[in-house]
Parts: sequence; structure tokens; C-alpha cells
Amino acid sequence: MDDPALASSIARFGRPLATAIVREILDTARSRLEAGKTPGARLTSAAIAAEVEERATRLLGPAPRVVINATGVVAHTNLGRSVLSAAAAGRVAEVARGYVDLEYDLARGARGDRMSHLEPLLRRLFPGHASLAVVNNAAAIFLALRALARGKEVVVSRGELVEIGGAFRVPDILRASGAAMHEVGTTNRTRIADYEAAVGPKTGVLLKVHTSNFKIVGFAEEATIAELSGLARSRGIPLVVDWGSGELLDLAALGVRDEMHAAWILEQGADLVTFSGDKLLGGPQAGILVGREDLIKKLRRDPVARIVRLDRLQIAALHETLAAYVAGRAMEEVPTLRMLSIPAEEIARRAERVALDAARSAPGLRWSLLEGVSRPGGGSSPVGEIATMLLVVEDPSGDAGKLEARLREGDPPVIARVADGRLLLDLRTVLPEQDPTLAFALASATR
Repeated sequence: MDDPALASSIARFGRPLATAIVREILDTARSRLEAGKTPGARLTSAAIAAEVEERATRLLGPAPRVVINATGVVAHTNLGRSVLSAAAAGRVAEVARGYVDLEYDLARGARGDRMSHLEPLLRRLFPGHASLAVVNNAAAIFLALRALARGKEVVVSRGELVEIGGAFRVPDILRASGAAMHEVGTTNRTRIADYEAAVGPKTGVLLKVHTSNFKIVGFAEEATIAELSGLARSRGIPLVVDWGSGELLDLAALGVRDEMHAAWILEQGADLVTFSGDKLLGGPQAGILVGREDLIKKLRRDPVARIVRLDRLQIAALHETLAAYVAGRAMEEVPTLRMLSIPAEEIARRAERVALDAARSAPGLRWSLLEGVSRPGGGSSPVGEIATMLLVVEDPSGDAGKLEARLREGDPPVIARVADGRLLLDLRTVLPEQDPTLAFALASATR
């Protein structure tokens, strides 16, 4: 390990890791020889040092990596969903570097409650309602069903037994919570009479679920929240609405016309509504529950509430995001909302500048603009479309797939999409400060 060829790797990555990787390389070569195969590459000091460098860099390099999202999907689940506001990101960095009053009441000098940092904001957004925040919306609905319906039945429409990304299924959450599922209606039509017929002494909760990534159209019918609320109150059982998209404002003017904002759901009579913090709300990953105070208290007493509680970084980011809504600055400060509201004309101007900048370094770059649509993403507004202008870039070889791969393998990676044999980039989801970097990436990939 003291060979000069390995010295820089040892100094950079440390002797323990470098030694372990060298042993892995030698063990692999030895196994191949014992199996009667060649050891592969020549085991020179230079070759081993290069392999140590490559493996250690891959292991210790930044993760997850920052990418440029040029897909036009605003809350892109695979790319981390919502981008935090500058204020939220700054607060996360600040509270990560030191001690904070997470569960300490400075006024009393005694133990406090971490929800005290969020409750004042949520009470202003949802007057007269109590709240609880947990790690994500799956945890929120799991906690609600466990605390309110464990050992009982949950009445839910067959058309709402959805599966979303990562094989997450509503029936699985129901079973895991200890509640029994009572399906009603059909896939496309469920009436209030179906719920009425199902409610009995074993019923613990009426549940309505956001269908996330799909929408049933045509010969379809569903019970309204107001109808379900009337039934729930007449039978003395709670109505829980899992509306994961987390819309706090009416975004119909921005192209999100198939969602209901959380306050309206409560106005319609829901006893408890759960939603995500990192979809249309535009904050960090979180699950927020808002509704009747007696129900929230019951959830807080459940042991699982401690398991799924937020940490200080999530609380700091969520606090700043909610503060923007309370102060009326959300449309200007929350990146998700800003992206949704960018006019197609502005996106076209930015796309043209990026293409022209790239063409200066890569004169052979062929590009054009094309009308298209952006999408809210994140399992919200499955039919929501926002008019945009797409930057179409052609690979000199005519293979858009190869160009997409070169962009994806760059530093930073650029995530675009290929459709009808063309590479399409939507700058709606590219941060304005990333435009010069995107131009450089395009020039490098097309030269």
C-alpha cells in the first residue's frame, strides 16, 4: 500500500478504505484465477490505483446528486418533488448547525412540544381546527386509521383503492393499521347509498381517498364530501379524507382544475383531512393532519405518533413554507407555485436564450421551439396540464436517446424526455440560475 502509485488515493480517501478496496480487487482477481479465468485487467499499481480512485469516488461522492429537471413535471417524485424556497433552505442549514429549542419551552424553562413551532401557523390557515404533522402523508393516513379504526371497519369506495408510486397501496395501509376494509360501490360508480348500506356497529371510519395518478371519466359517479359528512355525523363516526396533493390555494387559474384545497374539504364537513407537505404545498416531505381537536388528540396519544414525528430539519423547512402562505407571499416565494405560474411566453424566451448560448460553443446544434404541456406531478392533478413551450434539440446522429443519455450522464446530470424521436426540454422546471449550466451541458452533449 506504500507504492507511490497508490499514495494519492490513500491520502485522499484514507488508508482503511483504500486498503479495503485493494483487497476487494485482489480477491476478485484471485477468485477468477481459481476458476480458471484470466484476472481481467492487468494488476499493475497504476491500474489498482485507478480502480481505487473510481470506486472510492463513487462511494463517497455527494448523494443524492443535484440534477437539472428539464422534464416539465413540477413536483417530480423521482427527483425529490418540490424545491424548497430560499427561506426554507436557509433555515434548514441554520438549524442543522447548532442546538435548537425543538422540544424546549424557553418561556417556562421546561420541556416543550415540537408541534408548537407549526401549530400557530396551521391554526391561521385552518381556523378552528387542530393539527399534527408527521413524516409523510402515508404515515398520516396510517396513524389516523390506526388511532380511529383499529379493530373496526373502514368503509371506502372500490374506485379509491389506489396504488401509487413504489407499489404503495391503500389496502395495504388499511391492513397494516389494524383496521378492516369494507369496500363499497364499483370501480367507476359509488353512491352515498352504498356507504349507508355498509355502515354498522363495526364501522370506525368513513374514508375518502385522493386517486392520485389516475382519474375515472365517462360513466362515473362518486359521493360528495358533503354527502359523506352528513352520513358520518348522523351515525356518529368520523369522516377522514386523504387528499394527498396538499393544495392550500385554489390553483385552477394555473391549470390545476381537478383538485380541492384542504380548507374547502374541511368546510364541506370532513372531520379530518390529511395531505402532503411536498406536493402542491411546495414544502419538505411531510404529512399534515388537520381537523377536529378531539380526533387530533387521540392521534397524538397513539404510540405510533412518536415513531412518525418530524425532525428539526423538516420542521424548520415546513415552518418557513407555511409562513409564506400565512403572510400571503406563497405565490412569490414557494418555487412550486412560481413554476406553475410561469407564462409559456417567458419559458419560450428562456429556452431561446439557452439554445443560442449553447450554439455559440456548438455551432452544429439544431434546435426549435414547440408548444407543449407541463404537469403538476407528484401524484397530484392527474389530468392537470399547463401550456408551455418546449425546447426541441436534435442530435447530429439522429438518435435522441443517445443525446438524452449524454445529458443524463453529465455533471450536473440533465433530466429531459424523449418523445416521437425528439429530445424535449421544458424550462418550466429548470431554475433560472441553472440556465447557463443547461446551455453548457447542451453544448457539451451535442459537440
